[in-house]
Parts: sequence; structure tokens; C-alpha cells
Amino acid sequence: VGDKIEVHVDGGIRSGQDVFKAMAMGAKGTFIGRPYIYGLGAMGRPGVTKALEIIHKELDVTMGLCGETDIHNVGRHNLVATGK
Repeated sequence: VGDKIEVHVDGGIRSGQDVFKAMAMGAKGTFIGRPYIYGLGAMGRPGVTKALEIIHKELDVTMGLCGETDIHNVGRHNLVATGK
């Protein structure tokens, strides 16, 4: 469908790397359910905050390792060799 529809990924997001991959494949956003629930079950509200902080830090590190500073510049070129 190309850019004719907005895509959000719901399911399978467990880390910042998963968020990065989904965004690189063209998703406009991701939903984070299980890590949120795990954090809630482990530590209540602070656990949810910690789980989201971890995912955010993982995403920051992954973007840095890929040489990206803006999530809007992430694309398929970050996932596969383009032959250049």
C-alpha cells in the first residue's frame, strides 16, 4: 500500500531495537503492551516508568549505533545493505 495508509505495529515490541526495526520498515508508531504490563506487575507505576525508560534508552543506543539522530530519518537503509 506504500504511503497510502498509516501503519502502526501492535505486537512483538519488546525492546528499543524492535521499535527501531518497525519504524525503519515504515511504521508511523508502535504499541508497547507486554513490557508495560511486566513493569506494572513487578513494581506498579514505577515499574511502568522504568520499562519505558529502558525501551527509550535501547532505542537511543540503537539509533546512535546506526548513525541516526532523528527517528524520522530511519528507513530501510538502516536494516539492509544497499550495495553501495
